[in-house]
Amino acid sequence: MTSHQPREPRAPHEPHDDQAASPSPLPLPASGPVPLTVFTQAQDPHPLYRRLRATHGPVAPVLLEPGVTAWLVMGVEEIRVITEREKLYSRDARNWRDLDEGRVPPDSGLMPMMAYRPNVVGADLKEHRRLRGPLDDGVARFDHRTLRRQVRRRCETLIDGFAERGWADLMGDYAAHVPMLALAALFGLDAAQGHELHRALIALFGSQDDSQEGNRTFEEILRDTLHARQRQPTDDLTSAFLSHHDLRTEDEVLQSMAAMISAGNEATTCWIAHTLYRVITDPAFEARLRGGDLGVDEALDEVLWHEPPMTHMPARYALRDTELGGRRIRRGDCLVLGLNAANATDPRLPPLDRRPPGNRGHAAFSAGPHMCPAQDAARLITHTAVNTVLHRLPGLRLTIGPEEVTFNPSPWTRRPTTLPVVFSTPLRRTPSARRDRARVRSGTPAGSA
Repeated sequence: MTSHQPREPRAPHEPHDDQAASPSPLPLPASGPVPLTVFTQAQDPHPLYRRLRATHGPVAPVLLEPGVTAWLVMGVEEIRVITEREKLYSRDARNWRDLDEGRVPPDSGLMPMMAYRPNVVGADLKEHRRLRGPLDDGVARFDHRTLRRQVRRRCETLIDGFAERGWADLMGDYAAHVPMLALAALFGLDAAQGHELHRALIALFGSQDDSQEGNRTFEEILRDTLHARQRQPTDDLTSAFLSHHDLRTEDEVLQSMAAMISAGNEATTCWIAHTLYRVITDPAFEARLRGGDLGVDEALDEVLWHEPPMTHMPARYALRDTELGGRRIRRGDCLVLGLNAANATDPRLPPLDRRPPGNRGHAAFSAGPHMCPAQDAARLITHTAVNTVLHRLPGLRLTIGPEEVTFNPSPWTRRPTTLPVVFSTPLRRTPSARRDRARVRSGTPAGSA
């Protein structure tokens, strides 16, 4: 885990002595499609989305990587159209014209996130319903009371690892590990395997030069686990997927595991991180939350409006020439769901500060048949992770200026690189967390009997 020695903390919105204000957003290029990473690495992408919309409307050309373009769909109504009209907009990347015609090379960093896989993500219609069933059945197996208790124990264990020193990186020491430790245990992996999966997924979601290597490592770990369960089934999701009648091949089992773990980990990590980021950079938000004026669930929904876990959701592929948002869409065009842009900047919605607390009308989990199947579990994990920090780490202060927080260079998510903080009172470890910490060190899953 990453550790950061603290600097003398500043007030959350206090500028540097040599800087009167935060730097302006990254500029949009004067001409040509905008790289998606311009938005995911900006301190505040919302002004950039508004400028892009002012130039192109709700459907704008963007760059996925050099020479590979797509449409960024930034309107709530346009997102609804392409997520519901499966016979016109496919999830199957074998319909992607740029890939079919060789403009996307086989070693492209985009492939682990966008290439066809025999799982629910890349399927449509009846095939999608067949492959969705095992995920829905798997989610239905969750005992939320047990899951909440296990997640809380893991959160306590992670906090106990740094509480006594009075400073931490809430990203590298905490938010980046809570979801994966929970998901790994559900699939029968131990803590060490969970951390290895986490490192592989950072590369996979980055869609950079190491993306394919990260994907290979990710799949190797899952395949080893799958083979172990073939030899000796247990009461976990890996065994449940292996025995599910709708999964017909080993690859379908593997890719169903991959879809559930990868999406659940990245989205939940980002949700936790952005909620904690708001707590330590927005005094009004923190005061409402700690003072009880804003419940934790309401706070989580407010974050989803401002910063959905998946900033840009890949992808749909047009099955014929059509029109969307005033743009001519050609057969084989790639369309990316601009969930952040739609939630926060669609002018057809009320301004963010006028939306009532607890409003769940956002598109943070996509829409239509491919809407996230594990929203309740993601909320439970995020709620528990955030609530544990609020109760155990009083006086949280960011040790760098908010404008110094950077984001991983992914086209798809805005994961903070680090969130270095100090807090006022080192806290004692709980007995259960001490036991779990010893199990983590020994490779035994935390919270196991």
